[in-house]
Amino acid sequence: MSVPLPDLISHYFAQQSLEHRETLMQMRERILSIVPQATEVIKYGMPTFVVDGVPVAGIMAHKNHIGYYPYSGSVLSQFPELLTKYKTTKGALHVPL
Repeated sequence: MSVPLPDLISHYFAQQSLEHRETLMQMRERILSIVPQATEVIKYGMPTFVVDGVPVAGIMAHKNHIGYYPYSGSVLSQFPELLTKYKTTKGALHVPL
């Protein structure tokens, strides 16, 4: 699937290193494969996927990882295998580069 990048998202990705950009693009493709109807916007300074006006996920480049933010405190706990595989915070999953 190759959905064109909206201008604001493209600008955000262009500001990142190649390594960050590649991981961001992979995560974007996966998110859009699950919620293809999502609209992409910048919210809280990060690319955010919105469905029916509700933000459902965000991704953000950090120095050593990409943060995945599910915008719901109940999502990450449903995937215990991810909690042991990746570093997490209360509301984020840290995907290594």
